[in-house]
Amino acid sequence: MKQVLATGAALSMALSMAPVTASAADKVDINVIAAQYGQQTADWWANFVTEFNEANPDINLNVEVVSWNDIYTVVNTRIANGEAPDVLNIDVFADYQADDLLLPIQDVVSEETYSKMYDAFLAQSEVDGTVWAIPDLASARAMYYNKDILDAAGVEVPTTWDELKAACEALKAYDDSIYPWGIDMTTDEGQAAFAYYTWNNGGGFVDDEGNWTLNSEQNVEAIQYAIDLVNSGYTNTDPANDTRYDLQDMFGAGKVAMLIAPNSLPTYIATGGNEVNYGVASIPSNTGESVSAGVMDRFMCFDNDYSDDEKAAISTFFDYFYDDARYTEWVDMEGFLPATKSGGEALAAANEDMASWIDILDSCKFYPTAKAEWADVKQGVINVEQNALLGGDVQELLDDLQAEIAG
Repeated sequence: MKQVLATGAALSMALSMAPVTASAADKVDINVIAAQYGQQTADWWANFVTEFNEANPDINLNVEVVSWNDIYTVVNTRIANGEAPDVLNIDVFADYQADDLLLPIQDVVSEETYSKMYDAFLAQSEVDGTVWAIPDLASARAMYYNKDILDAAGVEVPTTWDELKAACEALKAYDDSIYPWGIDMTTDEGQAAFAYYTWNNGGGFVDDEGNWTLNSEQNVEAIQYAIDLVNSGYTNTDPANDTRYDLQDMFGAGKVAMLIAPNSLPTYIATGGNEVNYGVASIPSNTGESVSAGVMDRFMCFDNDYSDDEKAAISTFFDYFYDDARYTEWVDMEGFLPATKSGGEALAAANEDMASWIDILDSCKFYPTAKAEWADVKQGVINVEQNALLGGDVQELLDDLQAEIAG
């Protein structure tokens, strides 16, 4: 396996443990790059590495935790330098698969662990009948609102776009120091904003046949609606740079009245030391039927010419990670949703609120991540949003993107 070298990339942290027994030459190295989900991610992985290496003296596990802002650059640089990790935890996979860089995931995942996964999640990583990644965790999105602020302003919880605009106007009139609505159009999660608005206007990334429809009439109307909210002063002032974490901090501090956020938001707020009297509601829609966004991240294995022993070591890593107790702890720590059936049952039994979120997953739409163009589309819609914030014409921007992607 190729050695993955630690870099000075912002917010990245290399976590490794020295051998406990046996010589280094006798050990199988496993190099993992993992995404940073929140304040506790790096510490959790550090403890995992310690425990794993102690339990498996013939394996030397190295885990590098990298922020979402940096992980794509870090990974692509490693690949270009011939230093692909063995295991990668990220959201996208199709571009790596299209370049023949990945192993079919069942080559390195035991049948016992593989059978734990929700079938619908596995289907999100299937190309031509082969599954190339397994789900790490999932989240669903909903609208959170500050009950105290809305009550003080005499504002009802909006369910339609017209109601949302009216609510923002009333909240701004009540206290213009509070942002009525939060929008994240950053490189961190701008593709989610595209999904929230287009899906709830009858549009989206693709049609029912899987063809790209980025410049559809519904999409143009949806993104223009979001841009108009910004230009009307109803949102945070810098959506191109205010990440979801910035917005969640603002919501926790009572500076944002409403925002779309994952089910992990309450955990994030509590960890940050804030308390909010919040409510949860469906994402406002312009079609009469609210669509929630489901997000699923993955583990994938790069094809680094492994021996049987090396494949077995990677399989051991996955078995250890997806151990029911350990995996439930991982998911629950940051307030995410489990990707395994046993994990879902355990969390639903322990937490009624979590049970309702797990049910939401059944009605979520997911990004079309199995399409090889997804990585370009993801960056493309973010570019469209950011250029529209600068005054660009939404129709022209989406027309250009559609032509670039669809040819």
